Amino acid sequence: MSIKIITDSGSEFTPEEAEQRGLILLPINVRFDQEEYQAGFNLTNDEFYDKLVETDTLPKTSAIAPGIYDETFEAIQEAGDEAIYISITSELSGTMQSALIAQEDYEDCISIVDSRLAAAGQYILVEQALMYVSQGLSRQEIVERLEEDREHIKVIALLDTLEYLKKGGRINAATAAIGNMLSIKPVVIFDEGIVKLFGKAKGSKNGQNKLMQFVRDHGGINFDRPFALFYSGYSDALLQKYIEDSYELYKEYSHELPVIQAGPVIGTYAGPGAIGFAFFEK
Repeated sequence: MSIKIITDSGSEFTPEEAEQRGLILLPINVRFDQEEYQAGFNLTNDEFYDKLVETDTLPKTSAIAPGIYDETFEAIQEAGDEAIYISITSELSGTMQSALIAQEDYEDCISIVDSRLAAAGQYILVEQALMYVSQGLSRQEIVERLEEDREHIKVIALLDTLEYLKKGGRINAATAAIGNMLSIKPVVIFDEGIVKLFGKAKGSKNGQNKLMQFVRDHGGINFDRPFALFYSGYSDALLQKYIEDSYELYKEYSHELPVIQAGPVIGTYAGPGAIGFAFFEK
């Protein structure tokens, strides 16, 4: 009997990465008007951004159907295994509710953890879960640790434009127009399971300074735990410049920095050109 980790494409794992890591990855649906896609499966991140910049209305995500969970959980049970599903935050998607409905027939072998995060935050919580499995912890021990761990994960991002916050109704058109004219860059965080406006900075340099100060205010990055830097859009050039400018934050880390491309969950709020990171506070 083995313990499997299940997650959804809100975590930014690609199907290829999931297969390499032994993860079971379930696709979240993304809808542009009448067209629906499976994020990460038949819609790549680059294709998502192609569609995002061409539309006047933001895409919508829809919950994974309970039937997909039922099939996945049944396969786990029939194999004599156990599994933990780590979901995208329940505050942004009905996906966790679908999983809970399906779990009713499989409580003997399936546990569910609401990550209260998404994208890079969910990504590093899943990474931590895989580490716990490799350490031989029981399903219940892993669940208890993950529910504690999620409270210590910080996610912050610097957005390039206010346009997508305007489209999402989080700010009005006048505020967005003035902000863009003055080169105001919004800074957002994950807090209590949702994306919140943390602050505003005039220009990218000031915005990057806010990101660095946020890390310092939380004791720095815990390099003994998973962490990830991320960018939205097609190019990571702005993120690489940020990494160069913030060398002091990473000088203790001797390996290649983990970088991921943000997909629909963050991309819908941020648009192209955002940078950020997720880390365990010290």
